[in-house]
Formats: sequence, structure tokens, C-alpha cells
Amino acid sequence: MTIRVLVADDQEIVRTGLAMILDAQPGIEVVGQAADGRQAVSLARQLRPDVCLFDIRMPEMDGIEATRRLAGPDVVDPLAVVVITTFDLDEYVHGALKAGARGFLLKDAGPELLVQAVHAAAAGDALIAPNVTVRLLATFAAAGSRARVAQPIAPLTGREEEVLVTVARGRTNAEIADELHISLSTVKTHLGSLMDKLAARNRVELAMWAYESGRMD
Repeated sequence: MTIRVLVADDQEIVRTGLAMILDAQPGIEVVGQAADGRQAVSLARQLRPDVCLFDIRMPEMDGIEATRRLAGPDVVDPLAVVVITTFDLDEYVHGALKAGARGFLLKDAGPELLVQAVHAAAAGDALIAPNVTVRLLATFAAAGSRARVAQPIAPLTGREEEVLVTVARGRTNAEIADELHISLSTVKTHLGSLMDKLAARNRVELAMWAYESGRMD
């Protein structure tokens, strides 16, 4: 199945470059391009792409607000959004992840990681470049207040706590299964339970909660 992608970046050379790289890949098709956030949201709602690749800093509407409108907590049928930034500790990235982005990518990541990010987002995998994402989450959790961290609707079990920590470290399902000596299906069951208890929509939100609640200290 072909992954349909919408690319939004206010720099034409960057936007064109991203589109050329993706269009050259088998199984990926760029179905639209936008030069600002407002146009990106409009096109995304019209085209319903499998993955939206958004620059964070755009005119008219930034990537955070565009992400919130397409993937935020109030969106009934959210789209998969990956945000792109120039700096790996850009303060905007945390806002974009909070707004519902499945992950983020550095502009200098290179074609291979770009393609991996698109495939991962399309498959529902939330953490892009886990080592960088984890460092970003840790930095913002350390800087922010933990007073407003939502509590789970039911206490987490010991095993769920273990799975939560591995997710926050950027582990894949297969790596979690190996590390905790449990089956892949059991990992998925625990992840589903964690998302229910924490009202999280994806792995990024689980990881953010783990950091913000002090579990990674």
C-alpha cells in the first residue's frame, strides 16, 4: 500500500527537496505541498494523507497549531504528524509533541531517517529517532513543573510500570519483549492498558507522562 504524504515547509528549496526524496521511494507518494501552516491544515483536511510532515516554524500558522488542529486531543479522527526542526532541543518541539505529533525529525537527519520516520508514523509507531526524542523529553521534564501531571484512572501494575519506563527510554515493542522476557502480544496488551489508564493516545504521550511524573529520575 502506498503511503500518502503531505509536506509543509515555508522554504521552497527544503520543501521541494523533501518531496523529491520521498517521491523517489517505492511505496511513498507526496500528494500535496504547503508553504504555510494554514494551507497545510486546509490541504490535510482535504487530502487526508497517511502522514503529514510539518516544519515547526511557518508563517500564518506555526507547526504546533497546525498539529493541534489535525491531531490534538479534541480531534475525532487525528492524522499522523511528524514535525521537522532545525535544532534538536528547539523549545517548540515539546509543544508539538503535546499537541499530538507522533515524533519529530531533524532537518539534517538525511534521506534514510526521513523515509524511516514516514514509514514509522504511517505504521502508528510514535517515537521517531528515539534517542533524540528521549533526550528532548528529559530536558523539558526537568525544566517544567510536575504539579499538573494527570494521575492514572487506575493504579499501574508493577509490570505496567516496567513497560512504561522502557517505552520512555525509546525501546521498540520487540526490544521491550526481549528486555522484560515477555511475548510481543503481552507487550501490546500492557501498552493498551497504559494508554487507557493514562488517557494517552500514543507512545510519545506515555513517554512524556513517565518523564513528567518523575519516573525517569
